[in-house]
Amino acid sequence: MAQFFKDSLKVSETIMRAKATGMVIFKFSADEKGNIKNLVIYYADDAILAPPAIEALKKSSKKWIIPDKEKLHDFILPFMIRFDSPNSANKDTREQQLNFYAKRTPILSHDQIPLNLATLLPAIVVNYNAEQ
Repeated sequence: MAQFFKDSLKVSETIMRAKATGMVIFKFSADEKGNIKNLVIYYADDAILAPPAIEALKKSSKKWIIPDKEKLHDFILPFMIRFDSPNSANKDTREQQLNFYAKRTPILSHDQIPLNLATLLPAIVVNYNAEQ
């Protein structure tokens, strides 16, 4: 599934222009047919990082396998979106990255996160070219 998400997640122009980087953590359920249900953002470094990950998650519907005899199974999936920074990143790229970081608006969950039967999946790391 990691390769599926790397192939399916398309970094938006908004993210590229802002030189945005960060993490988005989702909790969702999958039913016995592999369909995604109850998608919740538990954390995001900024709201602009969430839409591409949501679209990739929607493409994964009907692909989830859950343990036997369960009607629903919960998963926690972190996405890390960052750019490939050449060793000599230009001044504009560095300034844009710092500007994004200074003005970002995190999405935070203020409720308790129940983890009793959830499966924490490895983070999906997606890189994009910052110099485009």
